[in-house]
Amino acid sequence: LPFNPNMTEAQYTELENLVSTTLKDLTGDHEGVYFPLTGMTKIVQQKLIDDHFLFKEGDRFLQTANACRYWPTGRGIFHNNAKTFLVWCGEEDHLRIISMQMGGHVGEVFGRLKEG
Repeated sequence: LPFNPNMTEAQYTELENLVSTTLKDLTGDHEGVYFPLTGMTKIVQQKLIDDHFLFKEGDRFLQTANACRYWPTGRGIFHNNAKTFLVWCGEEDHLRIISMQMGGHVGEVFGRLKEG
């Protein structure tokens, strides 16, 4: 797929379908839920904002780069049940994969990222 500024609406949809289908197969510590932005309820949206997980439309830099076309089509966020492993789909990058936790145990964070 091309970089975001050159993607068509169909390519955004293709990307999200590939990502969300793959993430549904995760098990164990990585098992979780994918939330598509398209059709997201205000309740879910607010919960993800409160958790500091949700990205939003309107970033002037993304707009200047033409990377906000067809918003919110093809965009979403996944987090595991523990909320320590996240995947953003279709925001600034095709995928942004995040592993995090409280404290300073870098080995656990890296291990989760590597296994994901």
